[in-house]
Amino acid sequence: MTAYLTEWEKYIKSMPSEYKSQVNRFKRAFEIVATEPEPEVGLTPKEVIWKKNKSKLYRYTPTQKKLHKTPILMVYAMINKPYILDLTPGNSLVEYLVDRGFDVYLLDWGTPGLEDSHMKLEDYVVDYIPKAAKKVLRTSGASELSVLGYCMGGTMTSIFAALNEDIPLKNLIFMTSPFDFSETGLYGHFLDERYFNLDKAVDVLGNIPPEMIDFGNKMLKPITNFYGPYVTLVDRSENQRFVESWKLMQKWVADGIPFPGESYRQWIREFYQQNKLINGELEVRGKKVDLANIKANVLNIAASRDHIAMPHQVEALMDVVSSKDKEYKLLQTGHVSVVFGPKAVNETYPTIGDWLEKRSK
Repeated sequence: MTAYLTEWEKYIKSMPSEYKSQVNRFKRAFEIVATEPEPEVGLTPKEVIWKKNKSKLYRYTPTQKKLHKTPILMVYAMINKPYILDLTPGNSLVEYLVDRGFDVYLLDWGTPGLEDSHMKLEDYVVDYIPKAAKKVLRTSGASELSVLGYCMGGTMTSIFAALNEDIPLKNLIFMTSPFDFSETGLYGHFLDERYFNLDKAVDVLGNIPPEMIDFGNKMLKPITNFYGPYVTLVDRSENQRFVESWKLMQKWVADGIPFPGESYRQWIREFYQQNKLINGELEVRGKKVDLANIKANVLNIAASRDHIAMPHQVEALMDVVSSKDKEYKLLQTGHVSVVFGPKAVNETYPTIGDWLEKRSK
């Protein structure tokens, strides 16, 4: 084997310089994928202040004196893990807000087991989010709070806000969250009830495997999503800064969690197939969900290159809420780059921080 490697190294050295550079990039990319350890994530210091079933509520440790009275509760989706909001120092929305003097909390749904397959979306919206919100208020000593929902977490937050007028919500931030499911692009074709047997999928699988969710998301742009990351890695494998970002993103993308079966059934049928939320037809435990009940200040962020929650799906919320102070912001990013990467650091974070600062006194 050693002799073989020696001959291979001699062969590489004999190559013209332009070919040698390409071989070295391939070699470096292989080392990154096959031999290097995964990066550490979610490093902003925090403590668990409340638990329910698999879910945990984190409070992030302040780095300075609290500068803003209104605490922030972050709510993420039922897929992947919420550390995308706190991926790495210097590229973390959580860290950014903590450093600006906000009192920051995050609701982590945890990893559902097969015993959680009966859990519906409404269970999380009615039994978990309100209790977490009340815990935030008690812990912070504040009289009002802000809630930031990312992706599906924002859709769930809108239902929570519409149903809980008794909870003092001052500010709501929705980040790439879909509300109107009448035009969902390829998703609509994938999930069309004429072709997709939703009940059989849930009844057979119990919980929907993360690989199935990830495959569906990647099929929206298959060449870009399946091959693009590795082509780009080879091209830029000598750029260590890029490599670190690439490893962080690939770790998060691959770190999916099961989607509780009954939640998935409800999410696909009542949202994607029947579009009940925006039409005012969604019922949660016998109560109609009327988004007009939302009166808190609203910042609604969409991403121009988002194929998961397209801008028109996000913007639709603006026509139905009753908020007097409401702003729609279209950023030139994608669904994930809205919260991670240079655009996120330079545009998304300040947009959220500045908007909140004015409304958190």
